[in-house]
Amino acid sequence: MIQTNEITLRPVTAEDDDLLLRLYASTREAELAQVPWTQEQKNAFVKMQFTAQKQHYKATHSNAAHQIICCNAEPVGRLYLSPTDEAFHILDITVLPERRNSGAGSVVLRKVMDEAQAAQKPVTIYVETFNPSQRLFERLGFQVVRTEGLHSLFMFG
Repeated sequence: MIQTNEITLRPVTAEDDDLLLRLYASTREAELAQVPWTQEQKNAFVKMQFTAQKQHYKATHSNAAHQIICCNAEPVGRLYLSPTDEAFHILDITVLPERRNSGAGSVVLRKVMDEAQAAQKPVTIYVETFNPSQRLFERLGFQVVRTEGLHSLFMFG
């Protein structure tokens, strides 16, 4: 299990685009396995969706911190956090598939939860209803506030 001091966050740079695309693609693998597209078509779709997400987050959450999660200085994931007057809203937290279930996500989430508690604000995140990470949020004490279509709003605090 990863120790807290092994996990750090650093700002995203332009050099992280390949990693960020790989992280995003990993979140779409299960759904893309269902479509009869060629690998080239899937890659083009993922790249288009990744670019759209990036533009959307930049336009709608200009105050958000986009950070790379590192384990012993090695990039293993990303955190997109938007602090607002009401809450610390996690737009996205993703860890590379080969590093999932290692504890890195839990360490980062606990850091966010601690910061939010110090600011006397809740932490929120929308999670797809079929996403296995729901168990992680529940284990950390998040609770479902509401479900809208395929997304559940989880809240801590």
